Amino acid sequence: MMVDLFVDRVLVKNNRDQDELDTEHEIAIRLQNRILMLFFASTACDRCRQFAPKLSDFFTRLTDEFYVDRSAQLVLLYISLDQSEEHQYDFLKQLPKKCLFLAYEDPYRRELEEMFNIKELPTVVVLRPNCSVLTPNAVDEIIRLGPACYRNWQEAAELIDRNFMITEDFQEKSICSFTAPVRRLKYKVEDEKKRNKKRIPGVVGENANVDGQGGWSPW
Repeated sequence: MMVDLFVDRVLVKNNRDQDELDTEHEIAIRLQNRILMLFFASTACDRCRQFAPKLSDFFTRLTDEFYVDRSAQLVLLYISLDQSEEHQYDFLKQLPKKCLFLAYEDPYRRELEEMFNIKELPTVVVLRPNCSVLTPNAVDEIIRLGPACYRNWQEAAELIDRNFMITEDFQEKSICSFTAPVRRLKYKVEDEKKRNKKRIPGVVGENANVDGQGGWSPW
């Protein structure tokens, strides 16, 4: 599973606060049933700097609600091969806020470089949810096809499209939670009316009928 690749690791969000995903549960929620792009690059690499805006646009068009109704099941993780933390920070400015990265002091960056046999920069390793390699380097494909190539990845990865069901479930629960207090209040008022009418002996309302058990019923 994808989470196994990052056991005991900390993934950092590329937002202003640089929030950390530092538990197995948080990482699993972020990565499960998603395609993962491992982006190996360095500020010192001219091709990396030229490719970064294209990759950022590619990812944004697939995940930002401005472009799509439902975000693609896609995660982008920057694996910095920069020469300094300052260089890494500068490079991250070119990448989307939804991107994740490994801290510069984390030696796992270099372990991943060896694990996936990175020979050139930039490289985008595309992984299936089961952690197997779908594409060893998707840079040219992303440049050539743009967001359209995600459909090929989605089919090859055999992703389970759960987003629609999750949305439906959420909407149903939201509606239930919103209307429940209204229904409870309605039934409470009706119950009180019934009890009040039963407490007045010998009084029959316009719509009251004998309930057949010696009492009075408002129905």
